[in-house]
Amino acid sequence: MNRKVGIKDIAARAEVAASTVSHVLNGTATISLEVRERVLGAARELGYLARRREKATIAVLRSIMLAVPSDTLPNNQHNLFSWTLLSRLMRECERRSIRVLPIEVDTPNFSGAKLVEQARQAEVDGILLLSDDRADLLRAIAGSRIPAVLMNGEDHEMQIDSVTPGNRFAARYATNWLIKQGHRSIMHLTWEGRGTVRRRRDGFLDAFRANELSLETAYVHYAEGYFPDMGAAAMRRWIDKHDGLGGVTAIFCAADNLALGVIGALQEANYSLPNDISLVGFDGVALGEFTSPTLTTVSVPLDYIGLAALNLLEQRIVAADPGMPANRLELGCRLTVRGSVRSLR
Repeated sequence: MNRKVGIKDIAARAEVAASTVSHVLNGTATISLEVRERVLGAARELGYLARRREKATIAVLRSIMLAVPSDTLPNNQHNLFSWTLLSRLMRECERRSIRVLPIEVDTPNFSGAKLVEQARQAEVDGILLLSDDRADLLRAIAGSRIPAVLMNGEDHEMQIDSVTPGNRFAARYATNWLIKQGHRSIMHLTWEGRGTVRRRRDGFLDAFRANELSLETAYVHYAEGYFPDMGAAAMRRWIDKHDGLGGVTAIFCAADNLALGVIGALQEANYSLPNDISLVGFDGVALGEFTSPTLTTVSVPLDYIGLAALNLLEQRIVAADPGMPANRLELGCRLTVRGSVRSLR
């Protein structure tokens, strides 16, 4: 069995006195920045910081109700976003020995009152709600005073805590990157979805404004939904209407699912990616690695949304303050550049 790392081990690695390590870790004296960084670096390398943080975590969560739309439960190629998020969340709950009670929120005759009633009967410590931000549902949860966090959704009335990707900023960043590659005539393919999807459209338009480009070449084109066949149908409608690409040099899709459909429709019409047109997705699901060409996409931190939600839930429970304002946490996304974009410069 490996011996536990202690202050003396850190002191030896950082080449300082044990008392100096104690002062750095506990903030009990003024230490120079150089020494402090050396001590923390040694503690991090030896795994001491991670173990100390884990030991300090207050185990206030024993059970949670996980309220999800029914289409997120089966694992298939069309709901990899939700499935990846939930899989990571469930692993973390298992690690912390948190009991999870799943419930579908979009079944017939389901209501916020019913959700609250079942949560109270189960005596859960809190509720995690995924991708369902109907106002009546959120009001019922907020009125119950049961600690709750909305994941991947927007509470416009700011009644409960929420955690979501930084959709608007990420879309603006991706569109700005396309503009820097020389693209000026860009289509944003989206659908009439919830607020989180509309934020992606907003970010797309933000980038044109920030670059002082005309919105006349910022085309917003709508599919009937986010499934690949709907993306393909929308792309075919565009090609038929414009007798080609209509001058568009790049397409920014509001979801990778749409991008997968666009790839098929473009191939059917004998267009080559990225030679004839560039393509960017949003979500960062695994399928983008296997398309031809591989899909450039905005990668959402799916592994961290559930973790952040659990932390917000614990924070709410520990505070035990009914007057504490709701927290809205946005997580940064990153652009994963692959082979589906060609620079025009």
